[in-house]
Amino acid sequence: MKVLVLTGPESSGKSWLSAQIQARFGGIVVGEYVRHFIEREQRDTCYADIPVIARGQLAWEDAARAQNPALLILDTHLLSNILWSRCLFGDCPTWLEEELLARHYDLHLLLDPRGVSWVADGQRCQPQLKERVAFHRACQQWLDDNNQPVCALSGDWPQRRLAALSRVQMLLSADDACAAGDKR
Repeated sequence: MKVLVLTGPESSGKSWLSAQIQARFGGIVVGEYVRHFIEREQRDTCYADIPVIARGQLAWEDAARAQNPALLILDTHLLSNILWSRCLFGDCPTWLEEELLARHYDLHLLLDPRGVSWVADGQRCQPQLKERVAFHRACQQWLDDNNQPVCALSGDWPQRRLAALSRVQMLLSADDACAAGDKR
């Protein structure tokens, strides 16, 4: 199983690209639990919600991992929970980072907010590009600091789609090449 994470600021194409990748390569997509939580609760989140949201995200991820698909596509993971908690509330439960680092992810596609327009959807709260760029930098910093495999994606929508599909093809082909090498 290859585990792919789409990460970055809001309105940078994570959900759209997750669907594009699944349409091309199959696999299972795990959505963003916080969206489900907000729709269910019909209110803004507070700091006390962070552990509940994180556990929900992990439960969705674990359920998908248990199915052992060839490709698991995560529309987000705990990094977003960590960064949003810090951004909105100035703090984050320490166990989130520990839990995130205990898991294996084969590749993070880090989406740049520049080159595409912000789209309001009733839940997004960073309409200013400078806010989204700061979130992007925080993602990049965390991924770099923790030696996570990452590929940065930028450009307009067609460029992002092409780059994402190409990178996922390489990820899956590397696995095929290793398997072919074992047969020789």
